[in-house]
Amino acid sequence: MTNVGEGRGARVLVFDSGLGGLTVLDEIRKLRPDIETVYLADDACFPYGALGEAELIARVDEVMALGIAKFAPDLVVVACNTASTLVMAPLRASYPQLSFVGTVPAIKPAAQSSRSRLISTLATPGTVARDYTKALVRDFAGDCEVTLVGSRKLAGIAERRLRGERIVIDEIAEEIAPCFVTRGERRTDRVVLACTHFPLLADLMAALAPWPVEFVDPAPAVARRVDALLGAPRGSGLAAGLAPALFTGRSAPSEELRKALLRRGLTISSDAPLAAAR
Repeated sequence: MTNVGEGRGARVLVFDSGLGGLTVLDEIRKLRPDIETVYLADDACFPYGALGEAELIARVDEVMALGIAKFAPDLVVVACNTASTLVMAPLRASYPQLSFVGTVPAIKPAAQSSRSRLISTLATPGTVARDYTKALVRDFAGDCEVTLVGSRKLAGIAERRLRGERIVIDEIAEEIAPCFVTRGERRTDRVVLACTHFPLLADLMAALAPWPVEFVDPAPAVARRVDALLGAPRGSGLAAGLAPALFTGRSAPSEELRKALLRRGLTISSDAPLAAAR
């Protein structure tokens, strides 16, 4: 395998079912402003939790094949917990020349730092149901009481917020309420945000929480892994221009979304949708 970024600045493709992967992209670009990035959202099939396991694997394979062929990345980040629990092994087998970084629930660091030994994992129902997630609890949080909370609404709420659409604050409060558990004088002190969409709502979650907790976002750890795999920066140390953001859906992006992407140094690609709508 050739060295990552050999002959040019490294190029990283960040992939998600929607806009949640932007939270991972933000952390990567903070740590590595020298790299080229491409953001690819399979919004035609959002949310991935609605797909069966075989269907999800096939869909990611389809979109990833197009993205890799078009952009020739040196490294790919699957910035989606639901997908990462299923697709990493097939992707690595299909593209042995590429480095892949997945996003998994940050249960281990939450358990290590918890004082009350009461932690919650807030995820999509698909991620909560995965054996992978249960294995993380068993292997790294055996001395904690871990509450797994599957939210069907939060990812969609995060999408609507970033697109400038109306959201209902009470719905957020209802979705996060099961995360807060008391056992005598002990109470939950860590909530793992096990969906990359959820940090887009972290400020509202903190305001709605019945007591202060630490919301554990895996994005900084993903960025550190990307940094380690890429190695030393090349070139001038600063990527030039706006990075492209591509969507598989055919709906025209709102002006609010365009502005949100621009604030992140992204511009919506003028290309046609990368893959046919589902």
